[in-house]
Amino acid sequence: MTLVQPNLAMQEMIRVELNEDVQTREKDLEHIKEWLKRQPHLPQFEDDQRIMTFLRGCKFSLEKTKRKLDFYFTMRAAVPEFFSNRDPTRKEIKDVMEIFHFPPLPGLPPNGRRVIVMRLTEPKLIEPSVTEAMKAVLMIGDIRLKEELTGVAGDVYIFDAAIATPANFAAHISKFTPALIKKFLVCVQEGYPVKLKEVHVINTTPVVDTIINFVKPFLKEKIKNRIHIHPDLESLHKQIPKEILPTEYGGEAGPIAAINDKWLEKMISYKEWFAEQENIKADESKRPGKPKTYDDLFGMEGSFKQLTID
Repeated sequence: MTLVQPNLAMQEMIRVELNEDVQTREKDLEHIKEWLKRQPHLPQFEDDQRIMTFLRGCKFSLEKTKRKLDFYFTMRAAVPEFFSNRDPTRKEIKDVMEIFHFPPLPGLPPNGRRVIVMRLTEPKLIEPSVTEAMKAVLMIGDIRLKEELTGVAGDVYIFDAAIATPANFAAHISKFTPALIKKFLVCVQEGYPVKLKEVHVINTTPVVDTIINFVKPFLKEKIKNRIHIHPDLESLHKQIPKEILPTEYGGEAGPIAAINDKWLEKMISYKEWFAEQENIKADESKRPGKPKTYDDLFGMEGSFKQLTID
């Protein structure tokens, strides 16, 4: 199983944290669905589960949910390198999943947060491209929109920095351009209902501080303050229970490669769905008022090309 759902007691706790009222949530869902129908630039969208995940991620703020959904559909048109040709049976995607592990873990800690581990398995990587890796991460994000059935109390990321040696960093840093990193993080932070609660960095190397400082300018201030550097696994275990961690990190959930393989199987089972989603995006030619430009979305200097939508 790729995602264990919260038990009933945990669901109650999560609902309090997410401001979810079981008496009014269906009314909120219908409000958002009616709003979507009145937006000429947004696609027809009848996926109640995904809309409910957005509501939960926005703590049932209707206005924030509308802004988040608008950006979600807008970025799908604006960034085709992330949101087109998302066939999980393509060699490029399979290669990504083999050398870059980033599975959401099946189990949940007592606080009801979903834990995601990220690690690079081979220092020679970056074939396929960094863009393909980012695409695969967002594909899993889309699956979670559908499969976090009752919601979770935010996300926790564990970054294994073991391969971030000075030599590897020097060899690959040019592939992680500031523009690409900013585009990816804007998509994640603004377009997905993600509530990032904690970031844990383990197996640190001398260049970890350099990497963190490289990424920090693109992060929201509150997220910068949630980054924890661990000197050893014992330190990590004080915050993440062993029973949900992979074997490699002193845990009891089995090898991380096996968990990652289950996610590739899950992605492949969604192959037809991903193909159907290609056209579920905004049409800027129909947006009331001024169409959004690339610069409006990502603030990239020199990129003022208006979005062109099929």
